[in-house]
Amino acid sequence: MDIPVLSIVVPTFNEAGHLGRVLAEIAHHARSTNVSYEMVIVNDGSTDSTWEVLRASAEKDAAIKAIKLSRNFGKEAAITAGLRYAKGSAVILMDSDLQHPPSLIPVMVDAWKKGSVDIVEAVKQERGSETLSYKIGARVFYWMMKRLAHLQIDNASDFKLLDRKVVDAFNRLHESARFFRGIVSWLGFRKVQVPFSVPDGVARKTRWSFVRLINLALNAATAFTSLPLHIVTLLGTVTFAFSVLLGIQTLYMKFSGAAVTGFTTVILLLLFIGSVLMISLGIIGLYISRIFEEVKKRPIYIEEDTLNL
Repeated sequence: MDIPVLSIVVPTFNEAGHLGRVLAEIAHHARSTNVSYEMVIVNDGSTDSTWEVLRASAEKDAAIKAIKLSRNFGKEAAITAGLRYAKGSAVILMDSDLQHPPSLIPVMVDAWKKGSVDIVEAVKQERGSETLSYKIGARVFYWMMKRLAHLQIDNASDFKLLDRKVVDAFNRLHESARFFRGIVSWLGFRKVQVPFSVPDGVARKTRWSFVRLINLALNAATAFTSLPLHIVTLLGTVTFAFSVLLGIQTLYMKFSGAAVTGFTTVILLLLFIGSVLMISLGIIGLYISRIFEEVKKRPIYIEEDTLNL
């Protein structure tokens, strides 16, 4: 079997209603690159007829290869599965709802063919019809990743072309809790950015709730930096310094005979120290939970079935 030049990895979850149209459009633009290609579709535990649509599509087109996960493991696990199966010299990762325009595929391949870059990143120029709260949350998230983890991923997306050596480097990583955009930034290599505007695709409603976004931010931050643990140390130092100053003031008041009942001061001090302790324990707990997940060494995903693989 010939190894394709281009692999296109597409994670899917409950996309049966429009998946056929999406695959057809991706295939159309992939053919325009004039290189051999394959599409690796990962069904991330869909509860609708997504797998049946993929089965029918794979029977008609041998370039369509599919992986069915035993349950919904999440997008990061689906991305990992797709990259492990992709055989191309270049691998494009994109969403299955046309928010990542397939028309950009030839542009990304042309940029890669020049040989001067290893990663072609599609960066959002216009974020489309997102809610104000979502846009604010995204800005806060990017700011946090830049300040805490020193990762520059402003307006980045999962829509990327990776050279084979980048994919091989990604596949050598063993961590179970993953953040694709952060890992690609951490890997380094030569990069070029291609701007795009998010179109009004066929499935515009985001599945990312506020709670899931917060969880993603916490996982991403703890995966790439230990700075929050150092913040605990800083809080302890500030609290100690404050306590020393308050102790000196208290002793002065006592020896000068001006001491009065300090009920309010004691209560405020207890509340302050208690809050610092609880916040510190929470931060430490986040890192302990990551250690707990990693030491179990469970597989990132479990396959149930495959097509054309």
